Amino acid sequence: MPLQMNRDVFITCAVTGSGGTQDRSPHVPRSPQQIAESAIAAAKAGAAVVHCHVRDPETGKPSRDPKLYREVTERIRDSDTDVVLNLTAGMGGDLLFDGTEKMGQMAASSDMAGAEERVAHVVECRPEICTLDCGTMNFNEADYVMVNTPGMLRDMARRMVASGVRIEIEAFDTGHLWLAKELAKEGIIPDPVLVQLCMGVPWGAPDDMNTFMAMVNNVPDSWHWSAFSIGRNQMAYVAASVLAGGNVRVGLEDNLWLDKGVLATNAQLVERAVGIITAMGARVITPAEVRTRLKLEKRAPVAR
Repeated sequence: MPLQMNRDVFITCAVTGSGGTQDRSPHVPRSPQQIAESAIAAAKAGAAVVHCHVRDPETGKPSRDPKLYREVTERIRDSDTDVVLNLTAGMGGDLLFDGTEKMGQMAASSDMAGAEERVAHVVECRPEICTLDCGTMNFNEADYVMVNTPGMLRDMARRMVASGVRIEIEAFDTGHLWLAKELAKEGIIPDPVLVQLCMGVPWGAPDDMNTFMAMVNNVPDSWHWSAFSIGRNQMAYVAASVLAGGNVRVGLEDNLWLDKGVLATNAQLVERAVGIITAMGARVITPAEVRTRLKLEKRAPVAR
């Protein structure tokens, strides 16, 4: 498809993620209060959307506890800073094995949950957006598979839509986009469709430009899209995404560093992205403009 630079860009900040980064930087937020405060700081720096996971406040390890999500979302909503809430629904599909001779049973460290449990926090907290990882994938570990079967994705997507939340497809490879287009064709993922192109995550799509453009060229013209890469290529992909017609994502989920040897905060990463976008002659748009573009509804959580 013909490419045209995006002149009105929204920034998503992926605040903390579920990777084992909690002991690699003091800036990776752990508690609901820390996650909310980091999200608010990112919004003040220019992020229109904050993408949130939660962690065990003591250990920093990833969690699916709906109470932690509830606290994070309430703290953000109760602040005086407007931002679009985007919660992950990627947890609960972690399949691990205890070596290649024990493939008949999953390891005790696996975290496998049903569709209802995987989206419980989304249904309760009612963010404007939640993510749907649109495919199964090997990650950069010996015997770990992120499991998202077509049946599971259809079930989760229907529950998300019924709760009034806009789905953000997370595509880690071209096959994930193929499946996402089928779900949209079936009407399971309604318009306007939003997709995040996830580049450089082993063993998904590598973040070379040929692969990136293959991903971009597989996004339907009517869809809204963003892209990111991990590590040192995070800021290069801010420029690449804008130039190719997309929006951008930065944050500590994907990259811990501001410069060589300098650990970043979420706000600093957003500020750096704002500088790149504006230097390219584009404009960073507001949460209100994102809600209009994506037809989002800002709502309160389900009453207890």
